[in-house]
Amino acid sequence: MKKKEIERISQRLISKPKLVWDAIDEREKKRVFDFDKGYQDFLNKAKTEREAVNVISDIALKNGFPSNPSSTYPIRLMKAFQGKSIALSVSGDKPIDEGINLIVSHLDSPRLDLKQNPLYEDVDLAFMKTHYYGGIKKFQWLTRPLAIHGRIIRSDGSSLDIVVGEDDADPVFTVADILPHLAKKVQYDKKVSDAFVAEKLNLMVGSLPFGDKDTKERFKLAILNLLNERYGLIEEDLISAELEVVPAGKARDVGWDRGLTGAYGHDDRSCVFTSLRAVVDIRNPHKTALILFVDKEEIGSDGATGAKSRFLESVLADLMIAHGKQPLYHEIQKILMNSRAISADGNGALDPDFQDVHEKRNAARLGYGVCLVKFTGSGGKYGANDANAEYVGWLRNLFNKKKVVWQAAELGKVDEGGGGTVAKFLATYGMQIVDCGPSILSMHAPFEIAHKADIYMTYKAYRAFLES
Repeated sequence: MKKKEIERISQRLISKPKLVWDAIDEREKKRVFDFDKGYQDFLNKAKTEREAVNVISDIALKNGFPSNPSSTYPIRLMKAFQGKSIALSVSGDKPIDEGINLIVSHLDSPRLDLKQNPLYEDVDLAFMKTHYYGGIKKFQWLTRPLAIHGRIIRSDGSSLDIVVGEDDADPVFTVADILPHLAKKVQYDKKVSDAFVAEKLNLMVGSLPFGDKDTKERFKLAILNLLNERYGLIEEDLISAELEVVPAGKARDVGWDRGLTGAYGHDDRSCVFTSLRAVVDIRNPHKTALILFVDKEEIGSDGATGAKSRFLESVLADLMIAHGKQPLYHEIQKILMNSRAISADGNGALDPDFQDVHEKRNAARLGYGVCLVKFTGSGGKYGANDANAEYVGWLRNLFNKKKVVWQAAELGKVDEGGGGTVAKFLATYGMQIVDCGPSILSMHAPFEIAHKADIYMTYKAYRAFLES
């Protein structure tokens, strides 16, 4: 057999992931960079769940999504709940009874939360106690500029939203660390899990006293006086507050060629933004398209605004009424069982310096497009959704048809660890669902890395899915 014939057979039979940059033309390469500008702007404005919901609402309103279902075709719906979850929908040609195309992503990201009684002083400095949220490496949050975002409910019932540490004129906050000269016993001789203690993730917030040397707790009092003068707060107001400590600073281009984006919150706001843009850009989908943005994924999807809540059913009930149908329970269940869904979440990219924890044949790579992840979980697929072959086959054929550059992936070697997503909770409705999103390097770190081409291909994949 001739060499050319062997090459032709090889190309036809062997599956090889494609580098996005090799698969697209110059015009689409420009779209990659143009798309990223909007994405970075979103990341800068949406560092918390509440901020993300506000930005999503603003974008949706500007693109014809009313807070109540419209009476004209196509029916559009926007519904927010408790300021921490939101849904957008566009009706399709087919009856809603035949199911919907659903994309679910999560708004929350790992961070530090202030405790309810946070403020104290020690060695003539003022601090605030924190409780970490989600899976973090604690040492990554030390000695870096941090900002405070959140909402406070005052004693008179009024609310106050604050952001401190993002503007160039703002102060920032930080968590101190022991100098290397004295770290041998307290850090170097210990396991990482023991060397960095959660109760020592204390936020440094002040250093100037209030009153004279006889004043009690004068450093704590100085901060309380400042908060009272600036915001009208008293200490008890901090009990009824949700204050999140996040990395200060904006998303940035990474590398000489600017091909990567570095930022806090790629997991999972990369999927939030791409699915938002997808639902805004679609026109006349065949099936009703529904985008669901939920909270609490990083801590198990519990609570009123997580994926385990009844928010999805409530949204479907509103959609049924808009379509002239009674929102009966069994009818809602029928719709869900007839639906196709994507759990839109990031996947850990193959780390060049830690390749031994990945199984390279099945590891996601930066720059190779959106990841199609058949199963999640850990070990023997515990805590996993495992999509069926028929659905994976349908989706990969759709992506190929729409020229979406994609790759199959899983998270790490079988016994190295793993992770779950919202898919397993929504799968209980009987819908077909699979994980699909970009790969991310330094995942769950304060500064994560994503490839701009992967972000664009994620948008392209979600749009193709919603229009199918």
